[in-house]
Amino acid sequence: MTYKQIFKKRDCVQLCSHFHLPSWCRRKRLLYEERKNSMMDSEDLVITSSKQDIAHHIVTFSSGKHYFCGYCAAFTNIAITFPIQKVLFRQQLYGVRIREAVCQLKKDGIRNLYRGLFPPLMQKTTTLALMFGLYEDFSFLLQRHTNASELVTCSVAAVLAGTTEALLTPFERVQTLLQDHKHHDRFTNTYQAFKMLKDYGMKEYYRGLIPILLRNGPSNALFFGLRGPIKQCLPEATSYSAHLVNDFICGGLLGAMLGFLFFPMNVVKARMQSQIGGEFQSFPKVFMKIWVERDRKLTHLFRGAHLNYHRSILSWGIINATYEFLLKFL
Repeated sequence: MTYKQIFKKRDCVQLCSHFHLPSWCRRKRLLYEERKNSMMDSEDLVITSSKQDIAHHIVTFSSGKHYFCGYCAAFTNIAITFPIQKVLFRQQLYGVRIREAVCQLKKDGIRNLYRGLFPPLMQKTTTLALMFGLYEDFSFLLQRHTNASELVTCSVAAVLAGTTEALLTPFERVQTLLQDHKHHDRFTNTYQAFKMLKDYGMKEYYRGLIPILLRNGPSNALFFGLRGPIKQCLPEATSYSAHLVNDFICGGLLGAMLGFLFFPMNVVKARMQSQIGGEFQSFPKVFMKIWVERDRKLTHLFRGAHLNYHRSILSWGIINATYEFLLKFL
């Protein structure tokens, strides 16, 4: 067998070790081993790169999943609780008792019961999609690029998500106008309300932005920060139905607590956004005006809070349970 035939075979390395071949042959053996190692390194690099790409796609898909689940949870909630929200709004705006607010809705008729549904449906579905999705995205980015503790990064991520949600203030603005019976004769649908506000300039769409910012950031931070600890305090779930109940209780308790805590913010927001045109009054000025109108009594300021508490238990229970339920199946 010639040297040329030997090097064509894959076992040349073994042959070189058994025969005393010239130095040039040993050099060729070393070149063969170096080429083989280089190919293995290249394969490892490709595999590592592929794993990183897969991980990136998993993160992207997971983030999209959170947006979708938040959207569906909000849709389910709005469809069920809108009439309750309308009664609550009348109490916030006029400081009336629940019976009087219900009587107002009866006088408006069943035809107007779901009047103003489209803006909150668009606003809430988009808002909750952003709330859950952006929270996951911001948490991931902050944990990856900062050395802060998990508590700090999650809190900052929640505040950033809540601040971003405030971009959708025009939907809350139009919802307020459509639910206020004083404006029933002025416009009849969402399109007309948006068109009418256009005559007053872009700033008019964002009337009431300050109380929304003061509400969104802190409430998001508390919601995401306390959701886990509260669920851990509940009895351990051993089935899908038990998990669903625990998620409903956890979300409902948190929503009720936060709704009561930030209720005055919503009272001021409703008053600010019910106005069309005129002076843009500051948050403290509007608050003091409401405070004086309601005889400087805290109980009068919190009129409607008990209904909001029960609505929030139902609303946030549905949101959290639906969100977690969908998350498990996607």
